Amino acid sequence: MERWHGLSEVPPGWGVPGGCVVTVGFFDGVHQGHQRVVRRAVDLARQRGAAAVALTFDPHPSEVVRPGTHPPLLSTPAHRMDLMQALGVDAVLVLPFTVELSKLTPEEFVQQVLVDRLHVIGVVVGQNFRFGHRAAGTVETLAELGKHYGFTAEGLPLAAPGAGGESGTEARFSSTDVRRMVLAGDVETAARRLGRPHRVEGTVVRGAQRGREMGFPTANVDTPPHTAIPADGVYAGWLVVDGEPLPAAISVGTNPTFAGTARTVEAYAIGRTDLELYGKYVAVDFLARLRGQERFDSMEELIKRMNQDVEEAQQLLAASGDGEEAVEHPAAEVEG
Repeated sequence: MERWHGLSEVPPGWGVPGGCVVTVGFFDGVHQGHQRVVRRAVDLARQRGAAAVALTFDPHPSEVVRPGTHPPLLSTPAHRMDLMQALGVDAVLVLPFTVELSKLTPEEFVQQVLVDRLHVIGVVVGQNFRFGHRAAGTVETLAELGKHYGFTAEGLPLAAPGAGGESGTEARFSSTDVRRMVLAGDVETAARRLGRPHRVEGTVVRGAQRGREMGFPTANVDTPPHTAIPADGVYAGWLVVDGEPLPAAISVGTNPTFAGTARTVEAYAIGRTDLELYGKYVAVDFLARLRGQERFDSMEELIKRMNQDVEEAQQLLAASGDGEEAVEHPAAEVEG
């Protein structure tokens, strides 16, 4: 799969002569509604003998249009690219969202980006898609411009059959709703919306090393700005190192037992004391919340509770592939 950061990286003549089917959106989290749209773009591209391109943006447009309003993000640009690749696109273009880009009219955006650079023959977006200066463009705008520039346009609902919990129904998805679930600590419902566990990424940095002293060496993950971090508490999940998901007990919070103030994400790879992770870029995937953050009166009480947390995490992770509502770690999809 081709990966481009900016229009300058798109090879001259890309898509010629067959053209491209392009899907456009921020796609934060690439939730199941997004997946429906992307799959439709890929299917349409295959039908027409064209390339399938996903166009996304960085940073979030709201930060440029309304500085200081950047929402917590469910996925990094690199993770979005991985997820798009797993859905079958031929290329992902991450377009820097700038003040200049925000001022393009809908027609200028279509002509300069979709037509002149990507040679678009079809566009697939969510039905609530808006674009151009002051979000003046809609799916209907795309369809009208398509008549002039020679491409088709369609908008799909951000929904997935059966995902609402009842057979034969559709659940409608939004990144805003998934963010709300994650920030509340409801990572299980968020995972059902995403179709996989919520992921936090970052570089492992040195912490106070108290976990190592207690027999639970943790990876202290320094996350990028604006990361959607689950509510304070203890979780079961996976620490993903070099693409390998390791069963983990995860702590999010300020370590109140030690009067901490800085909020951290720490993951203990269960049973592993041999890992050397400092400076390594890792991911943490959240399966379920075990409990909220607590303050303990003694080290002994804390260690006893940590042993209970690890045991409960092990049980949940072992059962994560059983039952209709379980969320098994989709290593092939996430790392694809």
